[in-house]
Amino acid sequence: MFQLDRRSFVRALTLTGLVSSAEASSLVTSAEANSKSVTASPQGDALPAKGVTRSLARYVVSARTEDLPESVRKEATRTMLNWVGCAVGGSRHETVDNAIGALAPFSGPAQASVLGRGERMDVLHAALMNGISSHVFDFDDTHLKTVIHPAGPVASAILALSEYRPVSGRDFLNALVLGIETECRIGNAVYPTHYDMGWHITGTAGVFGAAAATGRLLGLSEQQMLWAFGLAATQPVGLKVMFGTMTKPFHPGRAAQSGFTAALLASHDYTSSEEVLEASNGWANVLSRDPDYSEITEGLGETYEVLLNAYKPFACGIVIHPAIDGCIQLRNEHELTADQIEGIELQVHPLVLQLTGKKTPQTGLEGKFSVYHAAAAAIIDGAGGVQQFSDESVRNPVTVSLRDRVTTVVDPDIHEDQARITITLKDGGRRLEKFIEHAIGSVENPMTDADLEAKFIGLADGVLPSGQVRQLLDLCWNIETLPSASLIAEGAIGA
Repeated sequence: MFQLDRRSFVRALTLTGLVSSAEASSLVTSAEANSKSVTASPQGDALPAKGVTRSLARYVVSARTEDLPESVRKEATRTMLNWVGCAVGGSRHETVDNAIGALAPFSGPAQASVLGRGERMDVLHAALMNGISSHVFDFDDTHLKTVIHPAGPVASAILALSEYRPVSGRDFLNALVLGIETECRIGNAVYPTHYDMGWHITGTAGVFGAAAATGRLLGLSEQQMLWAFGLAATQPVGLKVMFGTMTKPFHPGRAAQSGFTAALLASHDYTSSEEVLEASNGWANVLSRDPDYSEITEGLGETYEVLLNAYKPFACGIVIHPAIDGCIQLRNEHELTADQIEGIELQVHPLVLQLTGKKTPQTGLEGKFSVYHAAAAAIIDGAGGVQQFSDESVRNPVTVSLRDRVTTVVDPDIHEDQARITITLKDGGRRLEKFIEHAIGSVENPMTDADLEAKFIGLADGVLPSGQVRQLLDLCWNIETLPSASLIAEGAIGA
């Protein structure tokens, strides 16, 4: 039908005498929109994408806490513990100092805590700050299927809410799961093209997770949750060009704040589109190519994305982790020092250089996106923690010298959590090799509860007194039984 010139088609309809010119134009516009709002069936036929946003909204408002499997509740608890440690650990970074210095004069009532600090801000600003601090070290959780950092947008929003109105630990954990389910399923539907287009998916998808989780705790109806999703969709945040700057951790913080805002507006019947995910001009079609809506709707309440969550042993972009893992293993096995090494060759997945190809980082934040620096620091220090990605480490002459001897080879057959490390020594060109099948911290090679505790303590020590750190750790492990989730925020108050 639309091979016919639009003007001629409208004129033909009008000449029938059955419709006015305005009505004919409206019919064509509607038909054009409907022809674009489609998804592909497994057989390749074009089918209308209908009810995607509503199906998700219905699930979020109706999912029962008692139906969560034990494995899901345990992984959500691990996710929360990891997030609290990261938020407390990053709370004194200059990025957070600068953000609070800029916005505190405009904050409203002191309603919620900034973890690890003494300041209190209104709930929306507290959500922003905790999202920033939890991501500033790039040490937080990662949903490896989409490289979303799930907890930042969601936990930052609902912990702030829990300080404003009563939320039991049990309800908090359910909301956390629902928020993660929402953002990761939406991310699944548009990855990788959304990410390839330059969007930072943690911010753009995370806003839906924050809206879902806060909306659930606010008691939104299905209709209101639809509006919350529409309001969230119109606030995408995050560009990959910001990686290596203070603006990257702003993304999950703003996603938390914006999703929270969306839920609050919806709770007062502030309307928006009811098919914002699947519409021809909706979020998925505008911000990606060829979205797969089945990733959003299939298996709701049967499979859980939080079970695919992973936790970082190293404080940098996750695609670097296999290289760090391999370098540390070779260093320890052969007692290597930098002066013994002629060169280091890294065979890596193509995404590694797309995201972390900075050869000469000048700051710690830039170092988190340099596979060259990461490999050098791993050999020199045998670690990949916060200190290895500080300004001091990035500018260390010994590290710089070894970094200049690191080369990379892209191998499309190597998976994102794999790497092959070849170290050539100066003693006659002897070569040492290590292939990392699954990096430590991946779903296949996960961090244990003990590993997460050690990470938590390492991040929180020096920010909070040691006794308070232990108490906070216990609160996190027992979140499901807490009468109020706000006890975690209270336990993380710093000087």
